[in-house]
Amino acid sequence: MAVLRHAVTPAGVPAGRGYSQVVTGAGRLVVISGQVAQDASGQLVGPGDPAAQARQVFANLGGCLREAGATFADVVKLGIFVLDVAYLPAVRAARDEVIDTARPPASTAVQVAGLFAPGYLLEVEAWALIGD
Repeated sequence: MAVLRHAVTPAGVPAGRGYSQVVTGAGRLVVISGQVAQDASGQLVGPGDPAAQARQVFANLGGCLREAGATFADVVKLGIFVLDVAYLPAVRAARDEVIDTARPPASTAVQVAGLFAPGYLLEVEAWALIGD
């Protein structure tokens, strides 16, 4: 079993809003590639709708985690890439449906100029620690 320790607000560092500043642990590292709003057949889900896209992205992340023997409880880091920071509330809402908001993972959110193909509004990658 992986052992995670969350330090939401380390001394001398401002508190994160909805994320942990530091997450440490021991176990096997699982790295999930950035997921976009594609269904199982590779079709875009939710054109123009950041909330629908975010829900699909987190569903895809969940499937990848399950394949690795992990859950969202094992996630120690999320990397969030959006075309517009105005999409972040939708991303956070979808994220908060699957993570433990009392013990959130570390997180980075970045506005980018573009993703791999037109129509995609966001991409999220995940890092997790699971038992050996």
